[in-house]
Amino acid sequence: MMKRYENLDLISTKKTFSDFRRWQKERKTKQKDLSYQVPHVDPPEYQQLHENQANTLLSWIGHSTFVIQTNGITVVTDPVWAKRMGTAKRLTAPGIAINDMPTVDIVLISHGHYDHLHFSSIRKLKGNPHFFVPVGLGRLFRRKGYQHVTECSWWDTVEYRGTFFTFVPAQHWTRRTLLDMNTSHWGGWIIHTDGQPTFYFAGDSGYFRGFREIGERFSIDYALLPIGAYEPEWFMGPQHVTPEEAVQAFMDCQANIFIPMHYGAFRLADDTPQEALDRLVSEWQRRQLDLERLRCLKLGEVLNCCG
Repeated sequence: MMKRYENLDLISTKKTFSDFRRWQKERKTKQKDLSYQVPHVDPPEYQQLHENQANTLLSWIGHSTFVIQTNGITVVTDPVWAKRMGTAKRLTAPGIAINDMPTVDIVLISHGHYDHLHFSSIRKLKGNPHFFVPVGLGRLFRRKGYQHVTECSWWDTVEYRGTFFTFVPAQHWTRRTLLDMNTSHWGGWIIHTDGQPTFYFAGDSGYFRGFREIGERFSIDYALLPIGAYEPEWFMGPQHVTPEEAVQAFMDCQANIFIPMHYGAFRLADDTPQEALDRLVSEWQRRQLDLERLRCLKLGEVLNCCG
């Protein structure tokens, strides 16, 4: 029998069919304005990723997909360039076309949900990357022919050419088929190198005490935290933070800079990209936090994290 993984404190994210029907019934009563689209940077900046020799650079492709260059290597998180997610069309094009991407050394996977793990996108990445994945997910990669795969449990640290990757907890769940629910784990990643900025890629998570422990263990410069797919909160709450909870998570993990993600690409819940951003900024201002510490990136924007 396959092992089933759990959250801290055994927090459950399971929903009944009745819960799902209630959500769908509610959804029909809502009128949502989907006209806002996350802007793309203009003119394109991706050429910097091909020319970079020494800087630490970060660019948001969309949803939970980032490209991070640090210590001479190129890292991609949760690579998804899909044009559709199920029956829903992508709301905005990826910030950088996959053909314009640099060669990739490392791919980090937070969990197995399709909006975070898209094998059609992975097959199109340039290079022969090494995959760091949650425990339980390696067999799927190997079944699909990938050999450079390392599985990690929470708090495991792996090294690649002087850069360290630590798999850290999240509060979520996963499933790709009817029979494999929670047979692999979920989490986020800390990317840390001596003398370079430290990144916390949170993956997908509800609000939980783990954010504080992560902040206690690491000195985080950039926190890449989700803000979308939270409505209705009674349904999404255990598995997706609200924008307000994301701000609290940022404070818990004691990071210097907040970069929001997990919004704007796919309509996974009832909230809109504009609503998520408005609530995020409102909570930021309510707490009187320094606006320079909130970086809402444009799609394809390249951020120099050294200066």
